[in-house]
Amino acid sequence: MEQQALFHGDLVNTNRIIYTPSEFAKTSLLHVQEIGTLQAQKPHISKRTDLDSYLFFMVRSGSGELHYAHNTYPLGVGDCVFIDCKSAYFHETKDDLWSLSWVHFNGPSIDGIYQKYKERGGLPAFHANAFSLYEDYFNHLYNMVSGNSYVRDMQINEGLSALLTLLMEDSWHPDSMPAHTKRTSLWHVREYLDQNYAQKISLDDLAERYFINKYYLTRIFKEQFGVTINNYLLNVRITHAKRELRFSGKSAEEIGAEVGFHELYYFSRVFKKVEGCSISEYRRMWGT
Repeated sequence: MEQQALFHGDLVNTNRIIYTPSEFAKTSLLHVQEIGTLQAQKPHISKRTDLDSYLFFMVRSGSGELHYAHNTYPLGVGDCVFIDCKSAYFHETKDDLWSLSWVHFNGPSIDGIYQKYKERGGLPAFHANAFSLYEDYFNHLYNMVSGNSYVRDMQINEGLSALLTLLMEDSWHPDSMPAHTKRTSLWHVREYLDQNYAQKISLDDLAERYFINKYYLTRIFKEQFGVTINNYLLNVRITHAKRELRFSGKSAEEIGAEVGFHELYYFSRVFKKVEGCSISEYRRMWGT
């Protein structure tokens, strides 16, 4: 359910939709709480604190400032903001009165998504590489919220996911990462695992190969990729094993040896832990 409101006041003219998602959407999906556009009529300040919401907005014209987490971010045309509203914030337009498009949203997965955004160096405010894409994504989302499709909550979830994906891609700021993270990029380590998964690989071997302390390597790999080195390597091996189980006639023992599991018992145990079914069950369900 939504309530669409046109408001013409002394401070702003707004066109907003206040949306009430279904219980299913609240518990299972990314969902919109409010979405709209505004044109400032006078310089003013908007303040919020302890709001259970995330906010994205973009500056279409004019200029202003965001005050968030003890920092001030000047904003102009083409700038975007993505913040957790549980922290106090306020934004203000300057004499060059701005127009904004914004969406407040929430969801069961958004806390983890925002944490990953920050870990990647995502900033509360940044200049968009392709502002027109944000305009397109926002307009598409706005149309879905104002529509009447019987799968509207699913469409809104998809629209917000697309917006968050664009934010994650566009706001890669490694210089803003925590100092202990940004000193070392471990993409080359991950590429080595991708290419040499079938070999016996130990943490000591990796540390020696890349001249990195193994404890530091373990910690930074988990921070950059969200998974331990061991679990990443296991997942790569299992992925290759599943392809062989589906599209080849090789035995489980042969496939295990090819992807780095040289004992069938261990291969079987790891496979069931990762996939939730045995090797034979997987082959029966997914085999060609």
